[in-house]
Amino acid sequence: MKYLLIVPDGMADEPIPALDGRTPLMAAHTPHLDALARTGLVGRVQTVPPGMSPGSDVAALSIMGYNPARYYTGRAPLEAASLGVDLGPRDAAYRCNLITTDGEHLVDYSGGEISSEDGAALMSIVAEKLGSRHMHFYPGVSYRNLLVWANGPIDVHTTPPHDVMGAPLAAHLPDGDGEETLRQLIWDSYELLNATEINRRRVGEGKHPANMIWLWGQGYAPSLPGFTLEHGVTGTVISAVDLLRGIARLAGLRAPHVPGATGRLDTNWSGKARAACQALTETDFVMVHIEAPDECGHQGDLEGKIAAIELTDREIIGPVWRAAQALGNARILVLPDHYTPLARRTHVGAPVPFCLAGAGISADGADRLDEAIAAEMPTFIDEGWTLIKRLLENSR
Repeated sequence: MKYLLIVPDGMADEPIPALDGRTPLMAAHTPHLDALARTGLVGRVQTVPPGMSPGSDVAALSIMGYNPARYYTGRAPLEAASLGVDLGPRDAAYRCNLITTDGEHLVDYSGGEISSEDGAALMSIVAEKLGSRHMHFYPGVSYRNLLVWANGPIDVHTTPPHDVMGAPLAAHLPDGDGEETLRQLIWDSYELLNATEINRRRVGEGKHPANMIWLWGQGYAPSLPGFTLEHGVTGTVISAVDLLRGIARLAGLRAPHVPGATGRLDTNWSGKARAACQALTETDFVMVHIEAPDECGHQGDLEGKIAAIELTDREIIGPVWRAAQALGNARILVLPDHYTPLARRTHVGAPVPFCLAGAGISADGADRLDEAIAAEMPTFIDEGWTLIKRLLENSR
């Protein structure tokens, strides 16, 4: 048996007037996903436990079978694992976004979707000028980077930058233990990065400069039970982002690098599909994470979000599901980790629609997967971390 998990990040949305009350998922042309819905089980699942922040970190842990209330320690420690950064027991990891600011407001959480190459060059400057024996900066993918504060505090309130675009910086700076140090790093980075040649070039090209760091998502190192030990299957995670790759590595799953995988609409779709198909021949379980719908949601890009959903259907679900079936009995689960409504441009923790199809799964009468149809179906799972057991049922 082969098991396939497809996660179009942030795909779920709310009705949009410009689409006559439909969502991007309803408006998108998704023949492969529709075919799965007609032969499988459609329902809703609560991926974000009540009282927890609806971030991809919490939701992704849940989707991969780990109760966030038990195993979640923060977003940045998960990303540290992806970067191969070993955290000591009292090392505080912080997510370090490269953002765009006008000096007073947070303009763009992604620094104009800066490339990994330019982002690494800017982080090298930050590390040289602001790093110390206690403060270590590490480059990641695009705007997503890491700060490790040796023996640092985590009892501080920080804010995800995608939640406060357009808002005054001063109202959302770190607040709590270590705030003075963190705030100083943020303001010093603006003085350092705003005048760099990279950012002058970007402004000249009509792009947003990546002219400040933003620190958030802090935590200490987590410990996850091995995925294979828990479920009796070997596995691979295909993702462009450090968060998912970090969870995979902590869980003992493979997380190969796919050249050209960016987490945006310009990602290497065919490369991710090829990597997934290859992984199916080598491991029992393959998860493919697609970041593009979430990025478009944060940017308020309606056309882009529809395109991201359609590309996921055509370039990932179609060919990878065919490859899984060609190897024998196979089962597939498709769901977003959370809502990223275009109107809100941030995450929402409502129950998300899912479709489970393939060997041993009976049709329940749905004709496609979308938010409204899923809400009408009788299946609702309130503990999201248990859904993967339905995918992997009889795997042992």
